[in-house]
Amino acid sequence: MEEGHNLSIEQCKKITATQILSVDSFSDKQIVLSYAGGRIVVAGSGMKIINFSKTSGSFAATGNITGARYIQKGGSLRQKLFK
Repeated sequence: MEEGHNLSIEQCKKITATQILSVDSFSDKQIVLSYAGGRIVVAGSGMKIINFSKTSGSFAATGNITGARYIQKGGSLRQKLFK
């Protein structure tokens, strides 16, 4: 796999990412992805996975994308803010 992780959202209609280890869950409203640093939760409507390769780590989906949220390994954001 290539170095580094990238995530790109094009005009709120297409999302692509690299270094994806697995697709943990998916529906037309939410897709949960795993990468080395934790998880990515993609929210929207009418979402469809158009490409996922476990060997290369590439991922792509289309739909109305309203947001993407990173969840890091090793604790919640609240725990990290209030050490």
